[in-house]
Amino acid sequence: MRFAKLLLLSLGLCIMAVQEARADALADIQKRGVLRVAVPQDFAPFGSVTSDMKLQGLDIDVATLIARNMRLKLELVPVSSANRIAYLQTRKADLAISTLGKNAEREKVIAFSQPYSPYNNSVFGPASLKVAGAADLAGKTIGVARGTFQDSQLTETAPPSAVIKRYEDNNGMISAYLSGQVQLVGTGDFVAVALAEKAASNKPQMKYIIQESACYVGLLKEEPALMAKVNAALTQAKKNHELNAIVQKWLNVPLPGKLAVQFD
Repeated sequence: MRFAKLLLLSLGLCIMAVQEARADALADIQKRGVLRVAVPQDFAPFGSVTSDMKLQGLDIDVATLIARNMRLKLELVPVSSANRIAYLQTRKADLAISTLGKNAEREKVIAFSQPYSPYNNSVFGPASLKVAGAADLAGKTIGVARGTFQDSQLTETAPPSAVIKRYEDNNGMISAYLSGQVQLVGTGDFVAVALAEKAASNKPQMKYIIQESACYVGLLKEEPALMAKVNAALTQAKKNHELNAIVQKWLNVPLPGKLAVQFD
């Protein structure tokens, strides 16, 4: 009996040791010398692939500045909106810098840095459709990228007769709008600007704002050391105006004052 108790105690200590070892992601990253960051590849201007197959965009620039601040090599891990959180949970990425908005459901599973970029979520559609709010979505078909903030918000607020079609990425959603498979799209304002350039005869207009939002760096919960490093990098980039320059470069707007608050 005593042996069994000692065995259980030993197993418990081993489990605690493993948990403690895994709890310090920053130490693992520094030992590796590489920061793995999940970034978008189909979400211009936040992340897209150039003709020579290189990733570019606002999120890629933010990932670069954080890795540089931490004196680490950067490994970009392309993800979709649907799997970016899963890449964190399965430790395929250390950080997610992928137009990630913060809400109560996501905060149950991951942690968020201070904000680094504005990002409004809205419903867009042709001028001929009169839509001023969620109630006006009744009987209409709306396209969203699966797993996005717009997906969850419209699922909660759209009337039962609204049809929400979910696509694996923004390219699928955009194609659905261009081909007439959906009447409306729920997406970020800057995605809609890009969509308008492709839909010359059916340019989407902003119908209503689902919610004013911002982008945050996502990471696993209970990683205070890594969180401190990420926030320190963003704070420095705000103080020296590097982050404002990145936002201006890709979004053509300044970093809003409420996002530029200095963090200590």
